[in-house]
Amino acid sequence: MIPERVRELSRPIRRIFVVLLCLGLIPVTAVLTAAVKARGGDGPKYVFSGGPLISGEIYQGAEPDWRFVRDVSTVEMQLADPPLSRRVWVAEYDGKLYVWSGYMGSPVGRLWKKWPIQAERNNLAVIRIDGLRYERQLNRIKSGEILDGISQSIRAKYPSQTSREAVEAGEVWVFELGARN
Repeated sequence: MIPERVRELSRPIRRIFVVLLCLGLIPVTAVLTAAVKARGGDGPKYVFSGGPLISGEIYQGAEPDWRFVRDVSTVEMQLADPPLSRRVWVAEYDGKLYVWSGYMGSPVGRLWKKWPIQAERNNLAVIRIDGLRYERQLNRIKSGEILDGISQSIRAKYPSQTSREAVEAGEVWVFELGARN
């Protein structure tokens, strides 16, 4: 039998625990709600993946001069399958456009970063920059001297340690965003 004094002391502790639990559920619920709402929208919202990129004119014409992305910090990118969008860093090197994903050599990274694996399965994508959509094809680059230049371009623009060696070891996956065939 629990003494009456111990039972009286445990009641306020239980009430405090319930109040703290309820207060802790408020931000968790808010974040989950924002993530679910973003999935149904036109493009990503903040750090959350979004729905398909619907708004914005589709670019028609010759291959653009991608040097303008040197002043663009992120682009919205949607894969064809699944049709979810996300914000990604983008780099230009030698007139071509590139995106990449780090942490691909670790189990946590491969669980967290699903889009690179999905892009290898179906490499069709749409990117949106300043409201204009571009239909692209993601082509993974696994090796070669070109990775020296791409890596240098990435490191010059972002706080990244991307290197040719990291790409060739599978730690970083790099994709060229080429024109669709």
